[in-house]
Amino acid sequence: MVGLRILPSVIVLAAISAACLPCGAQTADDSSAVPGAKPVPERAVPVPFSIDTPEAAFAIQVRSPGQMTEADRMLEADAESSIAERAGFDDLAFNEGKWSYTQLVCPALPNHLFLRFTRNNGEGDVSVFSASIPRNSEGHVRIIPIIRRSYSLFSPAPINALTIAAFNHIRVEERSEDKPGWLGTGLCYAALAGADPVTVGTAPITGKGKFPSSSPAIMEIPVDGGAVIRFTDASAKPHPMVWELTFNPKGRLLKASHARADISEQHVVPADDSAQQFKRVPVS
Repeated sequence: MVGLRILPSVIVLAAISAACLPCGAQTADDSSAVPGAKPVPERAVPVPFSIDTPEAAFAIQVRSPGQMTEADRMLEADAESSIAERAGFDDLAFNEGKWSYTQLVCPALPNHLFLRFTRNNGEGDVSVFSASIPRNSEGHVRIIPIIRRSYSLFSPAPINALTIAAFNHIRVEERSEDKPGWLGTGLCYAALAGADPVTVGTAPITGKGKFPSSSPAIMEIPVDGGAVIRFTDASAKPHPMVWELTFNPKGRLLKASHARADISEQHVVPADDSAQQFKRVPVS
């Protein structure tokens, strides 16, 4: 269950998009006062994502092999030789040692089976990669290296150009006529890059605790279209992390960033018997 509620995000989105769009309505009102003037129609801004997606479509579920459907287990078995071949290109030693895997259920990209493979030989010797298997046979098995023997292969997977390229190929292979949800797409990218993302909720805060100050999740729409998705992964260890993904108007991921979230400490401030107030104190 994701702790994010869609309504606050849509409100933020609506406010931002309204500010970014050309002021066609104002132009129409102004033209009515000028004889012979014609209203200027508003220009549609291309947005590659749906903003009216049910909350259930956000969450990334993690399933053990025993929880997977029989069809998905068979698909994994059929793809193992291809997974081993591609893992070998990155020297991940897939044919050595004991590997385990879990399924990453990503509602935003339903036409792929996503798996995370892990080999844990103890501290300092952990290898992890994600695998993508198309369900419709219209694509290729792809892997996304996360760590090899506890080290990133090139640059960290969340910002790696190879991760971004693989994700773009996966989205093309989806071949869906429907626009995916914006937050679900962002969480799916984070999961494939190694996170178990849980977004920060908007429920009332009670008591005392530390919370990321950069919530809730939002999508900004630039003037020329596209999208910038930001969300905070509250489950990241040792501290929450902020993700920012920039897409062009056609939905191609251009850039990804992954940085430590600012943390604030919430204290209950006594006010009166009928209400409680809260203050936010920066944590060093």
